[in-house]
Amino acid sequence: MDNQLTTELKERYGIVFHDVNLLEQAFTHSSYVNEHRYLKLSDNERLEFLGDAVLELLVSQYLYKQFPEMPEGKLTKMRAAIVREDSLSKFAKECHFDQYILLGKGEENSGGRTRPALLCDLFEAFLGALFLDQKVDAVKKFIAEVIFPKIDAGAFSHEMDHKTHLQEVLQRQGDVTIEYRLVNEEGPAHDRIFFVEVYVNDKMIGTGFGKSKKLAEQDAAEKALKQNPE
Repeated sequence: MDNQLTTELKERYGIVFHDVNLLEQAFTHSSYVNEHRYLKLSDNERLEFLGDAVLELLVSQYLYKQFPEMPEGKLTKMRAAIVREDSLSKFAKECHFDQYILLGKGEENSGGRTRPALLCDLFEAFLGALFLDQKVDAVKKFIAEVIFPKIDAGAFSHEMDHKTHLQEVLQRQGDVTIEYRLVNEEGPAHDRIFFVEVYVNDKMIGTGFGKSKKLAEQDAAEKALKQNPE
């Protein structure tokens, strides 16, 4: 494990991992594992899955307590803005996590170290590793330093999650089924563009594209909203 990472975590956040293998796994991308099979390493995807759930719970709890008068719909919008890909990738950069992720040569050469989707996954994987190593209070303490001050400063008060907004607008018309369908992918693996269509009751109402499926879905929802104003 990179000694600079462990030193920075200790000096900036007071975090010292008991199981350094968890920390190493959190910073190991699948491309690195694939290029170093003889090392029998594990990538960070399972930790990302866990960290995503822990983050959503803690952010939900914080918003619930911090904004006692805010209705459920607005709480949902704010939470979505906080935990979405571009927000988490910015947190990862602010923590200097991008400097320590282990990438395969192909991923490195194609700019993976600055790719928002990769950094978002890395941030969630770190939270998952920290949760396993030191339980939920340690994760809460960390995001209380990294995320909560930005919430208090109003950084997300005016953010809009287009998928949530579209769902709210359409559900005012009654029960509807909203579905996002991935219809195409273009470009090399390191610079893929995803194309998505959004359907309501099997009727297409918008199309979008982006460098990840999540961003493509947001783009499709935003364009659908322009066709279906409140």
